[in-house]
Amino acid sequence: MADCCEEKSCAIDELRTRQGGTLKVVLGINAVMFVVVLAAGFYASSTALLADSLDNFGDALTYAVSLYAVGRSTRTKGRVALLKGALILAAAIFVIGQVVSKLLHPPVPLFEAMGSIGVLALVANATCLALLWKHREDDVNMSSVWECSRNDIAANIAVLVAAGLVWITNSGWPDILAGTLLALLFLRSAARVFRAASEAIRLEPQPARRWKQL
Repeated sequence: MADCCEEKSCAIDELRTRQGGTLKVVLGINAVMFVVVLAAGFYASSTALLADSLDNFGDALTYAVSLYAVGRSTRTKGRVALLKGALILAAAIFVIGQVVSKLLHPPVPLFEAMGSIGVLALVANATCLALLWKHREDDVNMSSVWECSRNDIAANIAVLVAAGLVWITNSGWPDILAGTLLALLFLRSAARVFRAASEAIRLEPQPARRWKQL
């Protein structure tokens, strides 16, 4: 029995080490891409790129709090997942604000910058997604991380499609439409993370109370 328990303990420790190592790598990638994509978004006057950069920033914060949750209780992981859902929701609200501000006078963004940065971001986020693939069903902590990373791929594709349409139409409307779709995607993802986190917190067994003897 002792050997069995020791084997389980070793397996848990190994899982924690693997999760922590993966999260550190994807955290670094997203932190760098946030700076690059944010600068490109302002330079190109692209709502889609700004949304993409904010997604990278939210992911970097998400991976940081996920590192904290590795190896902790299901209830703690659920609470951390709630924070992740709040970050995704904040990103959606920011993008909606950007869309509204550009509806009356949509600028024509630089499609060259949108396309080149979009490809770079797609490669970076595809790398993150590949690294996280094996952890997507480990627990609520890693599944919510997986949800964030999957959003990144959709965001990158939306930016590339918008860049092509801006080039064809010479209009800023495709960029605004892409930003709107990304905001809706963020809202849907936030709802999914909130549901999973709430379920994890609800199902976590409560510690038994110790009654004082009279």
